[in-house]
Amino acid sequence: MARLLNDYLVEKFGCKVYKIALSGGFTCPNRDGTLGKSGCIFCSEGGSGEFAEDSALSITEQIELGKERISSKIKTGKYIAYFQSFTGTYAPIERLTKLYKEAIEHPNVVALSIATRPDCLPSEVVELLSKLNRIKPVWVELGLQTIHERTAEYIRRGYQVDVYDTAVKTLKEHGIEVITHVILGLPGETKEDMLSTVRHVCDMESNGIKLQLLHVLKNTALAKEYEAGKVKILSEDEYIDILRDCVRIIPDSVVIHRLTGDGDKKILIAPMWSADKKHVLNRIKKEVLENK
Repeated sequence: MARLLNDYLVEKFGCKVYKIALSGGFTCPNRDGTLGKSGCIFCSEGGSGEFAEDSALSITEQIELGKERISSKIKTGKYIAYFQSFTGTYAPIERLTKLYKEAIEHPNVVALSIATRPDCLPSEVVELLSKLNRIKPVWVELGLQTIHERTAEYIRRGYQVDVYDTAVKTLKEHGIEVITHVILGLPGETKEDMLSTVRHVCDMESNGIKLQLLHVLKNTALAKEYEAGKVKILSEDEYIDILRDCVRIIPDSVVIHRLTGDGDKKILIAPMWSADKKHVLNRIKKEVLENK
């Protein structure tokens, strides 16, 4: 049986823990003109943070609102503060310090998780994260997506794979847990290409991995490619088949944080089969996790 996030959280914190998705009002070097202005081709207008709280609110207000939203699901009162949208380390150090401290010092927060790019981790940010990690656990979620440079160029990622490798090593040297995002079904990639990316993540000893189905969302460059017939999206059966092989090669030392992912139904173009989350999760449980 694969080592899944829920089991890991119970092992680490002694109970079920829920993430609260926060917005720090960040942008991204791939949007502000530093590397580009359009972002990665799959990235939505919300910077993949459609489920995050409103950045106009303070971090404390966002946490309290998030607690209220999921109050029917959780009885333990323990949460992970998750800076989800855009690039969560891409801001002046003074601002990051204020945002992170407000989150990590909340009495109901047991850990801090920050989604970012591996090329946005200057030494002063790593030092800040290391300092906070001595207060409560800090996780850094790195958007790798693929190790294949031809794909990285196509999706406009903006950095080479050795930048990811260096970021993982640096964070782990500072005792910070690393979770790596991988997208399955990127245009032009074969199953073996995807498996190679997963192997690389595991070889780098990333503490966790998120396997994400490629979604086509409205108002993205990928949507234009898809509507022009240039992009093929995985069928449900294809995704389950690829996912099964991915899970088989992930060692127990790597926690699986995600096996599919959600596309906001209001902006989801394809694949529409992914919108039936309960059905998809049931198939994953039966055909992937119970048949490794």
